[in-house]
Amino acid sequence: MAFRAFTQTHVYEKQAVLKEKDKSSIQCLECYDRNVYIGTKDATVQHLILPSFANGDLSPDHSKNREGRARKLGSSNQIAQLRAVPLFNHLLVLWDRSVTALNMFSLEPVPTLKKIQHVSLFEVCDSLPSAQATCVEMVTSSSRRKVIRIHLVGVDRWDVVKEIPCFQDPLALAVDGSILCVATSDRYLLCDTKSGSSEDLFPHNHSRQRVIVTSVGRGEFLLNGPESLGMFVMKTGICQRPPLQWPQEVLAAGVCFPYVLTLQPQVLSVYSMVDQQRKQTVSLSGARGLHSTSDGVLVFTERDIFSLRLVPIEDQIQALVRNERVEEALLLLDAVQGHRPLDSYKELQKAITCLAGFVHFYQQGFSQARDLFIKGELDPREIIHLYPVTKPSLSDDFKSHLNQENKCRDLQVLWQEDKNTVHHYLAFLGDFLRAVRGTEQGLRCIEEVDCALLRLYVELGDNENLQQLVAFPNDCRLDQCVPVLEQHNRFFALGSFYQSHGNQIDAIKTWVKIADGLCKDSSCSDVYEHIVWTLSQLQDRDAVWKFADWTLQRNQKIGVQIFSKRPPDAQFETQDVLTFLEKYPLALLLYLEFLIQDLNSEEERHHDSLALAYVTQTLREEEETDLSETRGKLQQLLWESRFFDVSTVYEGVKSTHLHIEKAILLGRAGEHSQALQVLVHQERDLKVAEAYCCRAAQGRDSQFRQTLLLTLLQIYLSSEDLTSAAVDLLNNDPQVFASKKVIQLLPNSWSVQLVSQFLVGSLREAFHQKRMAMLQNALSQSELMRHKVIWMQASKTMCRLDRGQKCKVCQRDLEESQFARNLTGELMHISCTGSSPS
Repeated sequence: MAFRAFTQTHVYEKQAVLKEKDKSSIQCLECYDRNVYIGTKDATVQHLILPSFANGDLSPDHSKNREGRARKLGSSNQIAQLRAVPLFNHLLVLWDRSVTALNMFSLEPVPTLKKIQHVSLFEVCDSLPSAQATCVEMVTSSSRRKVIRIHLVGVDRWDVVKEIPCFQDPLALAVDGSILCVATSDRYLLCDTKSGSSEDLFPHNHSRQRVIVTSVGRGEFLLNGPESLGMFVMKTGICQRPPLQWPQEVLAAGVCFPYVLTLQPQVLSVYSMVDQQRKQTVSLSGARGLHSTSDGVLVFTERDIFSLRLVPIEDQIQALVRNERVEEALLLLDAVQGHRPLDSYKELQKAITCLAGFVHFYQQGFSQARDLFIKGELDPREIIHLYPVTKPSLSDDFKSHLNQENKCRDLQVLWQEDKNTVHHYLAFLGDFLRAVRGTEQGLRCIEEVDCALLRLYVELGDNENLQQLVAFPNDCRLDQCVPVLEQHNRFFALGSFYQSHGNQIDAIKTWVKIADGLCKDSSCSDVYEHIVWTLSQLQDRDAVWKFADWTLQRNQKIGVQIFSKRPPDAQFETQDVLTFLEKYPLALLLYLEFLIQDLNSEEERHHDSLALAYVTQTLREEEETDLSETRGKLQQLLWESRFFDVSTVYEGVKSTHLHIEKAILLGRAGEHSQALQVLVHQERDLKVAEAYCCRAAQGRDSQFRQTLLLTLLQIYLSSEDLTSAAVDLLNNDPQVFASKKVIQLLPNSWSVQLVSQFLVGSLREAFHQKRMAMLQNALSQSELMRHKVIWMQASKTMCRLDRGQKCKVCQRDLEESQFARNLTGELMHISCTGSSPS
């Protein structure tokens, strides 16, 4: 069925008398409530009373109309205009260039209101403030002078209160408050009746019959603009709506929000003010004019009157949705928002938005459907129940409120015929449920939403979203979801599901079965590490101890994390863990590292245990390099730790081949000479010996390093095989050694040439240090001199000493050439200051 914004009804047919055929034709109309006033060509005013319609629709049977009185004003000249003033029961009639006031019901002239003569046009404005509700304004255009008059109309008088000059005679006018919109023979303009100012809008080239000026309401006018455009102009002179493109032969136009109706000789067209498109056409042969009413328009021909009443907005929008004109429906819905009660609009908006969403849904416009369902606050269960795969998630007491048209569209057929389309529908369901989950819309049925999502993810094989759902707090029902996960071999997700519902033991048991191969689940790649991480976060300590042996037997390096990766406030008793880990040496070593490096333990037994564990692990490993990773950690601990017992650790390494470690421990005990002997003669690594000197001297003064190197030099010199090493040591670091001490140690058999490089370097360094000291002294002297200059400049002031000037301290005369002054400038003897002159 085609969309209709208005319904047409034939409400009146004038019985024609042959002789009067050309004289009694309808010229104009006025309407108030059920009262219709007809102005004819033969100067007659006819009162017509329409019947009351409870259902809101006009009956096509116009025989029910009742004709009231008629009044003939004269023998010639047509009635030009009719305007009702219900406030006073006046009917104002423009006839024979005069405005006459009649009673609205008896059509008798109002005796106290004399004719206003020489009027070509008039219009009534009843939008005055409530304080002036005892009168209305009337605007008239003079037929003799180029002037517009403002009249104040009361119950028994009307007075001219203002005149506004015009440069051209008005052809049409409309009034809204204090603003007049006037059309002349070649332009449209706005006039302010209060200030008398006017503003040109735009020119036109229409004939008198095609000039249109009508009030839209709320300070807006509709004009027949140039190039056949219906122009909306605000009383401020600006356009806030796009123009309408209408035919050139438009005779009249009326507004019934949100539509504009234009009349042509054979047809009436309905345009939307929302999207400027034509929505409906009505054939009306011989139409001559129209009159806007509160719910539509009256259109008249010479003998007939037709009513076009606005179809209820709800029905219009639903019709558009049924015709799958969704965008139009939503635009119309938004447009009427400000013209309806808030509660009524919200309910209508929800209903229509959801209907529009279903149109997109069945057209596979899933993005638009999702947004509309959310905006319309659709119950998520209405979508869930459409899907066979998620329908079991609904409780038995759920009853769908979808209309029968949507109910009959079942997706079951798609499940059997079109798997690709089914996949798109399933993806939409997940997208929609995720969007509403956690919102007020979804919280009303959170169990059904979560259960449906779980079933959906299992069906789609969406392991990522499934795991995210079950691993975090959810409202899935165990009796529904556990069988689904077991049936589809989603055991990893099942464990997470148990965990999120507080059943930690069952969760880990499920994952252990996967790790042991008792359950198959292709969705998880490394369940063992997940078990370890879970145990490390558990507050239930009994559960951790229950699975600790299984975890460490599988992998000590990773398994120890159940103790070392725990939150700071959930740590186990250290001694309990150490006792438990005694049978797992690698795990014990890693846990001790955790205690010292992460928890910053300063307990001596921990540091001793770690050092000895490093020793044991180093001896156990088959070294593929000169220094294994574990051995490097051992040496670092021995160098840096301040908390282990040197003698205890030394007992653990003295019988091993770990000579470097022995040397470090000897050095920690202050036996540096013995340490260097071990490195040179047992480890036989001279570079390590020299590196030892540098490392041991870190944080100490240069004299200590020089002492260590001299000790190493003596060790080298004590062996003939190490003569070249001694020479290299001297030549490589000549600046470190004091040449005087070195010369005393050198054998007499050595030539000067052998140590010439050392001597040159040592002398250079000594000379350099001396010059640097001199330079530093010169810089200090210069700085001192600069401060003296500044002091002298600051103190270089004059003071006056008069005869008889007395010392501030002893009050005796100042007779000597030398005197002092305190901080406030007062003079005194030098001796009185407690100091002598400088």
